[in-house]
Amino acid sequence: MNMCSLIYLSVLLVLILPLPSSLSTNSEGNALHAFRTRLSDPNNVLQSWDPTLVNSCTWFHVTCDSNNHVIRLDLGNSNISGTLGPELAQLTHLQYLELYNNNIYGNIPNELGNLKNLISMDLYNNKFQGVIPNSFANLNSLKFLRLNNNKLTGPIPRQLTHLQNLKFFDVSNNDLCGTIPVDGNFGSFPAQSFENNGLNGPELKGLVPYDFGC
Repeated sequence: MNMCSLIYLSVLLVLILPLPSSLSTNSEGNALHAFRTRLSDPNNVLQSWDPTLVNSCTWFHVTCDSNNHVIRLDLGNSNISGTLGPELAQLTHLQYLELYNNNIYGNIPNELGNLKNLISMDLYNNKFQGVIPNSFANLNSLKFLRLNNNKLTGPIPRQLTHLQNLKFFDVSNNDLCGTIPVDGNFGSFPAQSFENNGLNGPELKGLVPYDFGC
């Protein structure tokens, strides 16, 4: 086989062979690394998060599907601290975001509302401040939302009542104010989900307008 034939064959193989599936997660790995740089990790639970490894599916506390897309981030009870940034929204296949029982503070990024495949978001027992993002109303696949035991303020966004798949909701032990909505699934959530806030109690549907002010 002459040199021209070898070059032709090499080019042909590049065109017909699939790219390594790990390359598909490169942007997700970059997002996770950016998330990592915001955190203090005294117990080294993120020690395996090596940015030189293209495939972030090999990192501890990260679970991927068969296509090497990140679908779970399990960092509950990890003693990490720091803030969340918009880069987590690049994990577009994420289904479970588990960050409970840590010391994460600051605002919850609005960009988390772009995680359309999210089924469960557990941010409870942290030090989050600010309001519950209205963008969470875009999380149509969400079934579990636990924001309890933080320092969140403002009202419960009325838009969340449109989440038809939401089965469990807990915002107890925050500094929320306004009125508890009763539309949609919110009418079935127990009182314990809202306790220890500055909330005024449930609205009287059809009689008392929802209180957006605090």
